[in-house]
Amino acid sequence: MSTGVPSWVQQAVGSAVAKPLTIGEVAEEKVLGKSGFALSSPAFRHGGELDPSFTAIEDDAVAPPLEWTAPPPGTQELALVVEDTTDGKVHWLVWGLKGQKGALFEGEAPPRTGKNSQGNSEWLLPDPPLGVEHTYVFQLFALDLPMTLMPGATHEELVKNIKGHVTAAAILSARFEGHEVEELDAEDFDIED
Repeated sequence: MSTGVPSWVQQAVGSAVAKPLTIGEVAEEKVLGKSGFALSSPAFRHGGELDPSFTAIEDDAVAPPLEWTAPPPGTQELALVVEDTTDGKVHWLVWGLKGQKGALFEGEAPPRTGKNSQGNSEWLLPDPPLGVEHTYVFQLFALDLPMTLMPGATHEELVKNIKGHVTAAAILSARFEGHEVEELDAEDFDIED
């Protein structure tokens, strides 16, 4: 059964991709990692597990930190799309990132954000079903023009604006399995009387 996901995208993600990803729609294999363009995180390795502090498990969860190398010369702006390979949900749309080596710190508000699958402009906390593992793909795009999208744009609007303008792309994936939120009992706290 074909998922409509190019084999080079599947290979770059490193695990099964059930739903099409933005990179397969707006980029070609030849731009993946072009000029050494790479995306990483100090919080997880490619294909590694997301810490619960970036998911719906924790009350004060935030977006994970990201770092990237210098994009190819002539890059005007960077855009980031984070999608779930299992259910296709868009977890984060970010643009307005300078076309140079850079980073987004843990919980940092990006310059511009668009609507996630729940219709708000925040990091959509991963919350897979109990015992089910999902893979989240961070896709960073180097663009040859500055974006004119207004904050709150949709995924479809972002795709339309970057199509034909991606000069390099980088992928980083992370896994997370749904857990029960642990309830703490009084005996979990070491309180002396």
